[in-house]
Amino acid sequence: MKIYTKKGDDGSTGLFDGQRVQKSSERVNLYGTSDELNSIVGLAITFGGNDGLKADLTVISNTLFKLGSDLATPIGPKPKFKIKRINEEDIIWLENKIDNYDESLEPLRAFILPGGSKRAAFLHQARTVCRRAERLAVDFQTKEDIGKTVVKYLNRLSDYFFAASRYANYLEGLPDVKWE
Repeated sequence: MKIYTKKGDDGSTGLFDGQRVQKSSERVNLYGTSDELNSIVGLAITFGGNDGLKADLTVISNTLFKLGSDLATPIGPKPKFKIKRINEEDIIWLENKIDNYDESLEPLRAFILPGGSKRAAFLHQARTVCRRAERLAVDFQTKEDIGKTVVKYLNRLSDYFFAASRYANYLEGLPDVKWE
């Protein structure tokens, strides 16, 4: 199978329901930002040890792939095939991980800057790209139905990346970089 189809040479791309849209469309921008975020998660994975955080980030990467396919498949009309969509269980998983990381961390007493370890720096970058995806989703949901959990998931995911960045530094014995 060839990697190129030439179908997008006119600036369009296919959604999972078969319709073609412009690559500059808001929907494509939104799931493209999710894909960008997933690439940053991949970088964070490469800078970690073989620890629980790496395993958690691998789950996140798979869930971000699910988010991309969710966003690439309009909710209506109902697709002819079963599509995995972001759900409340995905959000609860994030909340549990945030709580688990926080148990090991010193309470926050100052604003912190991105940095510390390389993995933490990439997780901070993931947090900011996630916030951009959230802003895009908030705007897009005013125009099209993307379900009730996408924005909630992205909001919680950015919180997760913040906690995970601090936890990454903790695992490497590095302090948070405090804003002065």
